[in-house]
Amino acid sequence: MGIEKKNDKKAIDKKAIEMHIRGILEALGEDPDREGLRETPDRVARMYEEIFAGTAYTNEEIAQMFNKTFEVPEGSEDLVVVKDIEAFSYCEHHMALMYDMKISVAYIPTDRVIGLSKIARIVDLATKRLQLQERIGTDIAEIMQLATGSEDIAVLISANHSCMTARGIKKPSAKTVTTTFRGRFEKETELQNRFFAMLREG
Repeated sequence: MGIEKKNDKKAIDKKAIEMHIRGILEALGEDPDREGLRETPDRVARMYEEIFAGTAYTNEEIAQMFNKTFEVPEGSEDLVVVKDIEAFSYCEHHMALMYDMKISVAYIPTDRVIGLSKIARIVDLATKRLQLQERIGTDIAEIMQLATGSEDIAVLISANHSCMTARGIKKPSAKTVTTTFRGRFEKETELQNRFFAMLREG
C-alpha cells in the first residue's frame, strides 16, 4: 500500500527533473538523444521521486502517519531499542550518496509503545531527503517524540559519505558517527551507557 501525500504542492516535479537532467547531459558534452541516454532523464526523474520521497512531508506529517501506539503497563522503565536499521541518504552539499548507513533508535515509552516497523518507516522517510547526517538524527528524534509522546529518545548513526570516499580527500575507510540525545538521554550518563551496551549485544 502506497503512502498518500498530504500536501500535493510539495510533490516532486518529474517533468522539470527530466528537463534539467537532459541539460546536465548536454553540459557534460553528451548526446542525450543517443540510444544509451535517451531514457535517462525519465529514469533519473523516477529514481529521484523514490529516493527523495521524504521531501514531500514535514516531520509532523510523518509522525501522524506512523503514530499508532499500544498500551504498556503504567510505570514501566523499559528501554526500547531498534538497532542497525539500514538506510541511505544524499548529502545536500554535493548530492553525494551517504551509504553503508546503519541507524539505531531508542526510546523510553511513557504509557504507550509504537509498532517496531513504524520506527523503521520513520527512518526511511527521514533519510529520503537531501540531508546532513547530523540533521537526520535530529529529524528522527523529533518525529519519534511526536509519534510516541516520549521525550526520551536516542539516535546513533554510522555512515560512509561518498563526498569523502570517492572525491575530494578520497578516504574510503572514513566513517562518520553521530549521536542525538533527547530528554533523559541528554542528562543521564548511565542511560547512555545502557543504550550503547544494548547496541553491542547480539
